[in-house]
Amino acid sequence: MPTHKIKVAVAGASGRMGREVVKMVLEDDALQLVAAAAPSAGLVDAGVFAGKGETGVIVSATLEEALNGSHADVLVDFTVPQAAYGNTRTAIEYGVRPIIGTTGFTPGQIEELDELCKKKELGGLIAPNFSIGAILMMKFAAEASKYMPHVEIIEYHGDQKLDAPSGTSIKTAELISQARKELRQGNPKEEEVIEGARGGYYNGFRIHSVRLPGVFAQQEVVFGGHGQTLKIRHDSYDRAGYMPGVNVAVKKVMTYSGLIYGFEHIMD
Repeated sequence: MPTHKIKVAVAGASGRMGREVVKMVLEDDALQLVAAAAPSAGLVDAGVFAGKGETGVIVSATLEEALNGSHADVLVDFTVPQAAYGNTRTAIEYGVRPIIGTTGFTPGQIEELDELCKKKELGGLIAPNFSIGAILMMKFAAEASKYMPHVEIIEYHGDQKLDAPSGTSIKTAELISQARKELRQGNPKEEEVIEGARGGYYNGFRIHSVRLPGVFAQQEVVFGGHGQTLKIRHDSYDRAGYMPGVNVAVKKVMTYSGLIYGFEHIMD
């Protein structure tokens, strides 16, 4: 007996991550692409952007146009912080479960969107990182911080990334802070000869952001103790590496109500 396919809409379908999402959806028999949006893409079939040929789903200029009459179950959004909040609200208003891979939401916005999801009895997810390897890195780092509380984070991205530090490093820092008490590290008399040399301050430790051409996405969590160091590192080389996590999220978001912050909460 055939099962119901999950109907998926994609925001930012012409972007680099959006194209990967479209491709992932088209390659999974359990999913069905029903809508796509990209503000300046023009009337182009979403499959063409993903290199998959025509699908019959024409990219709309606005998310409202895309969702209207689409009967989408889930919206996947990898757009920009300026658009993601509005897109999330729009999805919820249309009864569509939002899966958001864009950072920049405030705690107040997350709380508000959670309430809207609960009122509509919809599941939703905001995740700074969908890479399963990156999530494991965060979990391992949080566990290590219980035993080696002196820690710093170094994250590397391409020089066109707009935000610093990255959403992944902030989420890692949050998980570490939940696992260990605040500890102000370093020499109490230290002085930055050049402002910012010690990185951004978070709960007693530092986050350093590297931005260089040729870099995709890497993060190192470095722990120091007497006579030893521990480094936990994750490297991403291609956007396709995020798609297994997005696939899991699309399927699991159908099973709960309320907005979840962090992919680690839906990992088995």
